[in-house]
Amino acid sequence: MKESKKIFVINGGQVFGHSGGRFNRTIYEATQQFFADKEGFEIRSTDINDAYDPEEEVKNFVWADTIIYHTPIWWFQLPHGFKKYIDEVFTAGHRKGIYNSDGRKAENPEINYGTGGMMHGRKYIVTTSWNAPATAFTLPGEFFNETNVDEGPLFGFHRMNAFAGIEQLESLHFHDVEKNADIEKDLQRYRSHLEKVFHLTEEEEQVLNSI
Repeated sequence: MKESKKIFVINGGQVFGHSGGRFNRTIYEATQQFFADKEGFEIRSTDINDAYDPEEEVKNFVWADTIIYHTPIWWFQLPHGFKKYIDEVFTAGHRKGIYNSDGRKAENPEINYGTGGMMHGRKYIVTTSWNAPATAFTLPGEFFNETNVDEGPLFGFHRMNAFAGIEQLESLHFHDVEKNADIEKDLQRYRSHLEKVFHLTEEEEQVLNSI
């Protein structure tokens, strides 16, 4: 019998101020449902709005084959509750499965920074949600100077995962969700993205469902 793929889903859609976190909770729940409807997957999940134990969260990261992060972007950064979660969990994961060191050696401290991760072989996906339209990142003269989300606001987030040894899979970004949201269209686009990333063609789904 083929071993199940282990998926750890994190909702970073913090409830704060005027934000009820509804969009990211919807995407988070859609992720859980997507994998629950398919054979060959095990799922664990965390909502950062709920109480959590950093030591147990470390175990979830180490257990997973793929981590799926969902987060809004507030003031061009992660919400502070999600950042707090990451700070606490990754710190708790020092020499416990997330990272061993920064990778450098005393005899030559100028090289090999960022090579001390312990999560090689794991992968991750991140989705983000924005008030900004997609064109703010692509059109000349618009706000983000033609710099995309992954190379701009999420650069540090991707380096954080690389530091732990986690390999990046293709991201997905939802734009203009405050003024022009189309949740059904976004959900369909997201499901198609998961099918693409996990290579769930119709034939492969039949194989999974026969396990």
